[in-house]
Amino acid sequence: MQQTDNDLWTAIAEAIRAHTGRAFHAQQRRALGGGCINQAWLIGDGQQHYFIKLNRASALAMFEAEADGLRELAASKTLRIPTPIACGTHQHQAWLAMEALDLSTRGSAAELGRRLAAMHRVEAKSHGWFRDNTIGSSPQYNQRHHDWPHFWEQQRLRPQLALALTRGAGQRLAEQMEALCQAMPALFSHYTPPPSLLHGDLWSGNYAYCDGEPTLFDPAIYYGDRETDLAMTELFGGFGADFYAAYHEAWPLDSGYAARKTLYQLYHVLNHYNLFGGGYLQQAEGMIQRLMSEIR
Repeated sequence: MQQTDNDLWTAIAEAIRAHTGRAFHAQQRRALGGGCINQAWLIGDGQQHYFIKLNRASALAMFEAEADGLRELAASKTLRIPTPIACGTHQHQAWLAMEALDLSTRGSAAELGRRLAAMHRVEAKSHGWFRDNTIGSSPQYNQRHHDWPHFWEQQRLRPQLALALTRGAGQRLAEQMEALCQAMPALFSHYTPPPSLLHGDLWSGNYAYCDGEPTLFDPAIYYGDRETDLAMTELFGGFGADFYAAYHEAWPLDSGYAARKTLYQLYHVLNHYNLFGGGYLQQAEGMIQRLMSEIR
């Protein structure tokens, strides 16, 4: 196993040298905690350091999509984004190498809110993206649509429902979801969101500050309703009042957001059921009931 590990690090170092044009050997290697999907490592040679994600070889497409997502976010020139260096496979493992950032500093939540609003101002011609990616380890489909409610139903809710049914969710959820999809257009009767650049998985574990600068990572990007990012920030908490005040000052939200945020959070709760099981199914069913009562 040790020989295999050494071979892996040698292959990664060779790829980093090829992409950067700089001499590099992974002499220093330290496993990092935190991830439930990938292994995380910090490697270096005393002068250069890189952050490495590892997974099984079949996860290469997930890493390739993540690298594309990081580049898309960076192109907006709104927030600090770690630069992807290279990704590939070696034997039974896939890997992604990216810039290692010091994320231990503090920063301004208000600045994060302002910059997120600026990122959301970056728009595409349609909802979706040029490739599919993942939300956690679940597939996330991004076929382009001009009709946002149709996109949300076909590319977000129904795929999660199909996966949930294979995980043991019963007919009750299927019937609830069918009723919701039929009624959902009422939530958009006076609201047509532009396709904004989205992080896609904006919970508190996916932002930090580098030298005081707001930094985003681990994206699940696509173009869609900016409210989906805001709804995700509210689902698990971790974003302060200054963040929301600054965002709303930069770009106020539509009055219908209060109802639609439950629809957007439902996607992530269903995904959590599909990934982790437990009480997320009951939470999803309760959310659908609340949405239906508001629509009626």
